[in-house]
This record gives sequence, C-alpha cells and structure tokens, in this order.
Amino acid sequence: MAFEDNLYCDFSGVATKAVAGKDLLLAIFNSDGSELLAVAGQQGLTINRTKDSIEVTSKDTVGGWKSYIGGMKEWSIDNDGLWVGSDDSHKSLSQAFHDDELVCLKVINQKEEESLFGGLATITDYPIEAPYDDAVTYSITLEGNGPLTDLSDENNTEMPGDGNGGVEG
Repeated sequence: MAFEDNLYCDFSGVATKAVAGKDLLLAIFNSDGSELLAVAGQQGLTINRTKDSIEVTSKDTVGGWKSYIGGMKEWSIDNDGLWVGSDDSHKSLSQAFHDDELVCLKVINQKEEESLFGGLATITDYPIEAPYDDAVTYSITLEGNGPLTDLSDENNTEMPGDGNGGVEG
C-alpha cells in the first residue's frame, strides 16, 4: 500500500511533474567538442521558437476570414546572469563571438540529468553591464543555425563536468 493508496500524497498530479526554472542550464561545447561547459553565472534562460505565417486567403475563402499556413521556423536562446569572465565557458563564448564561429549548445535539466535541446547557433548579442551599484552581468543571444533538436527522447546524457576536466557551472 504505497503512500496509503495516495490518500493524501498523490504524486500523479501535473504540479508534481512541473520543472523549476533553476534546474535548466545552458551549456556549450568547447571549441574542439571535448568538454561540455555550463555557462557560468546563469540566472535567466529563454528558448524562443517562432514560425512565419503565410497568408493563403483567396476570394473564395469561407466567411471572409483570412487563412494561413505555417512557413519557415527559427529559434534563438536568450541567457543572462552574473558575468564570470575568467570561466572557460565565457572565454569560449567570447572567442566564438570574436571569431564569428558557430557554438554547439545544449539545454539540460541538471536536477534530472536529462538533455532537453541541442543545436548550432551564432552569437548575435553579448553585452556586459557594469553598474556602479550592482554586480557585473552579461546577456547573450544565440540565434539558431538549422534545427533546435529535441533531445528528450534521445540517449544523450552528457552533463557539464562529465569526462576529462569538465567545468561545472
């Protein structure tokens, strides 16, 4: 009789399966792909997925309503937090930004040690803010190059810090 037949501890509800934002991390592979680095100092993460709409309305469209079909898709990631310029992750991001190189990234659930999304992206924005009365922060925008791959059904569990000399964020 587990949990007294869920009389008062029902773990099957939607709320018990919700994911806390603090558990999701943006990680990048270093330039040779040998290490997965959690981006240091993270506070915010937004995964943007959009699709163009193509209007296909014609004179015989029923009821005078416009009609649309899906067009090209794109994705980007916005990430921000405390800037730790000495960390290997920020060194790699700065180098990729400077050299116009693509970044191989991965979004992971660190609590469950699950991979969520992965893809190639270019860094289009990487400001560092240094107010006189607060901590130094960064924000970064990574625009996708090709698909954002859903890794949730893949057997891909590499986490930051795995392997030789990985850096934990």
